[in-house]
Amino acid sequence: MTSLLNKRRAGILLHITSLPGAGSVGDLGQEAFHFVRFLHDTGVSVWQTLPLGLTHADLSPYQSLSAHAGNPELINIEWICKQGWLNLENSPSESNPLLDQPKALLLNAAFQGFVERADKKDKRDYTRFCKEKSFWLDDFALFMAVRQEFQQQCWNSWPEDLKNRDLNALKKAKKRLKAEIDSTKFQQYVFFRQWLELKTFAGQLGVLLFGDIPIFVSYDSADVWANRDVFKLNESGEMTVVAGVPPDYFSETGQRWGNPHFNWEYLEKTGFRWWLDRLKTQLELFDILRIDHFRGLEAAWEIPSTEHTAMVGEWVKAPGKELLSAFRAEFGEIPLVAEDLGIITPEVEELRDEFQLPGMKILQFAFGDNAENPYLPINHITNCVAYTGTHDNDTTLGWADKLNDEEKRRVYDFLGNPQTSLNWALIDATLGSVANLAIIPMQDILELGTEHRMNTPGTTTGNWNWRFNWDQVTLERSERLRYLVEAFYRQT
Repeated sequence: MTSLLNKRRAGILLHITSLPGAGSVGDLGQEAFHFVRFLHDTGVSVWQTLPLGLTHADLSPYQSLSAHAGNPELINIEWICKQGWLNLENSPSESNPLLDQPKALLLNAAFQGFVERADKKDKRDYTRFCKEKSFWLDDFALFMAVRQEFQQQCWNSWPEDLKNRDLNALKKAKKRLKAEIDSTKFQQYVFFRQWLELKTFAGQLGVLLFGDIPIFVSYDSADVWANRDVFKLNESGEMTVVAGVPPDYFSETGQRWGNPHFNWEYLEKTGFRWWLDRLKTQLELFDILRIDHFRGLEAAWEIPSTEHTAMVGEWVKAPGKELLSAFRAEFGEIPLVAEDLGIITPEVEELRDEFQLPGMKILQFAFGDNAENPYLPINHITNCVAYTGTHDNDTTLGWADKLNDEEKRRVYDFLGNPQTSLNWALIDATLGSVANLAIIPMQDILELGTEHRMNTPGTTTGNWNWRFNWDQVTLERSERLRYLVEAFYRQT
């Protein structure tokens, strides 16, 4: 257990896109800094977000175009204007307000402004960034430029020479698409610079940033296109098996995610270099990291690519012990959290415990009729992270509304205080847990119902869009949160 995870702390789960603001999604502007101040003022010292990568059309941050790159939609345009790289005169349309323009057009215009007006210090900084990140940035920028050239088609639909990374074809593409490639690199420079400014500010106020690493990557990604040997693909680059989970609490037919599986034999031969590079990027961005679907490091559910659900498949072993040992050898003791939900076997628990990784305890799962239920607060341990629910759960108010009278009675019998709403009773129990870290989704602090949930697993529409506004953050709710954080000795 690292020093960051060995003391009592409180955290809030809120993705960047859920922040208020004028744009179509929340971003890294002043609202993000305002939220850090809110956390500090209420004694909360951890901000957990979802993955920061570029999403596909379904907007899921767990299906990204890159395991390294940040999502340009999270870039704040006003910050760029303050640098002097963008103004109304050099924006794509002088007749419309600046922020009404598509962000991609604004960012391309900003790059031209950067080239023309940035000072020597910023240009040296940009050059340094491109050099330091070249191990992923070069392939990513080329991937995005070619993908745009072919109307956002997946790389396996590109012409054969580009699909298979023929050196001559890549050389021609780099020359032909230089402007697009350079603009993409600039966008990543701006994203990382804005994010690290936010991280520095949060650190000054004692707030830790808690990130999320999806164990799998999207097939339609720069990572798979540029590193086909890392994944289980046939000679044509197609998947024969895809990732997911069998039927569970969230879905009667399981979840067919469709991601490629790892070629662990190749990864072991290369000392897990691809994974180490991936972790290096995330450790730059975050203080604490969660490994999503941790059980996939012990064994993963492989579904034949011809199957349309996840009901047919098999568990295939993975070298999790060797991978985590490589992490430790490269980075020392790092603050990792294991997302150990779903079908968890003794072997998964043994892997988690061997590396002293805290697991997750979800209180919405706790109140059956079994005293051995691991999610019950009486069964928590200090080295775990307690949640009312996660981004995949209903809001706690929505969950409570779906309980029948007998189920509500059982929860109140355990928690006591029937005069308190189940929403706040669960928050009380989570913050009162012996778990060192307790995380509450922002929707629960704001007492919001099902229509405000972030994601419904197994569905592909209507997710990832939720945003809050500051009018919902009443003085009463802020003071109640502050009181509970202090009452359960979790204040910073």
